[in-house]
Amino acid sequence: MDIPLKIAVDFDGTIVEHKYPEIGKEILFAFETLRALQKQNHQLILWTYRSGKELDEAVEYCRRNGVEFYAINSSYPEEEFDEDYDSRKIDCDIFIDDRNIGGLPPWGEIYQMINPAVAPTLEEELKSLPTKKKLSLFKKKAAK
Repeated sequence: MDIPLKIAVDFDGTIVEHKYPEIGKEILFAFETLRALQKQNHQLILWTYRSGKELDEAVEYCRRNGVEFYAINSSYPEEEFDEDYDSRKIDCDIFIDDRNIGGLPPWGEIYQMINPAVAPTLEEELKSLPTKKKLSLFKKKAAK
């Protein structure tokens, strides 16, 4: 993808399993996908219900797993929320959240949705599979 996107990502149920206020087990391939998206220069925003100590713990957990967020619960780092003038909804291109209609797709599918040109075609996928050796029930006799 040539144009970096602003991607808002939920924490509980999306990056980790629901265990709030504790931190749940990592959801398979969440951090690998987020690190790959960061490497493509997308701006990741942590968009979560967490606040205070629980939010700090989630941010640190992600940092230890190689993910640094562009912003946290805001559209940009310097944003100061004013409920009299601002909307709680943030400005982003994509939301990744377990509360999507249909639920959270696997992280590999999320990556392919954001990077459709990177996804291998079926033909490429089939070519990459190892070929099976034919097995015989009979041993060949050694030539004399």
